[in-house]
Amino acid sequence: MAQTVLVVEDERDIADLVRYHLEKSGMRVVHAPDGGSALRLARAELPDVVILDLMLPGLDGLEVCRQLRRESATRRLPIIMLTARGEEVDRVVGLELGADDYVVKPFSPRELVARVHAVLRRAEGPAPQPAGLGAGDLHVDEARHAVTVGGRPVELTAKEFGLLAALMRADGRVLGREQLLEAVWGYANAAEIESRTVDVHIRRLRAKLGPEAHRIATVKAVGYRFDGET
Repeated sequence: MAQTVLVVEDERDIADLVRYHLEKSGMRVVHAPDGGSALRLARAELPDVVILDLMLPGLDGLEVCRQLRRESATRRLPIIMLTARGEEVDRVVGLELGADDYVVKPFSPRELVARVHAVLRRAEGPAPQPAGLGAGDLHVDEARHAVTVGGRPVELTAKEFGLLAALMRADGRVLGREQLLEAVWGYANAAEIESRTVDVHIRRLRAKLGPEAHRIATVKAVGYRFDGET
């Protein structure tokens, strides 16, 4: 069965271009021209991936992303932002709201399709083996995709969970941003993807871990390391 991509884009030419390349790669595409219809279609279709423009009539893309992340049925939908905005702050805000990635217009359709496939590969990867990871009051159950701090459940997005698990499995080794992009986002050529994506997700992850956030250490000019001893 073909995987479904919801394309949220008010410019018809761009929407048609994206649809053409996605359908050519074997995917089913549904289109929403504005924020309101995007939310309705996301709830009805539960697509495998959402490609979301930020500049939309009515509800803008950031608000659509915010609402999708609030609802249990759509909380884990992978979201790739598609935007003409050049300012970094817009991309960072989108990532902080829970978007998984972004593509800036003008874009390469082949790159966009590659990023969609990368998201799908991560979603369809083999189920994690039952395993428990822990340090201090932080406990991670990979089989149940559950995280607790001091017995309190912590809600993480799929990417945040992937980052935490990857760092903990590294057993104290430093992982570079490119390594994390490849391991968590599935990019085969991670060097071409902006590493800012990793930094934003790490910041969000630390905020959610509260008193255990100090275990994710930044190694300047290299990447990140999980400290299970402190």
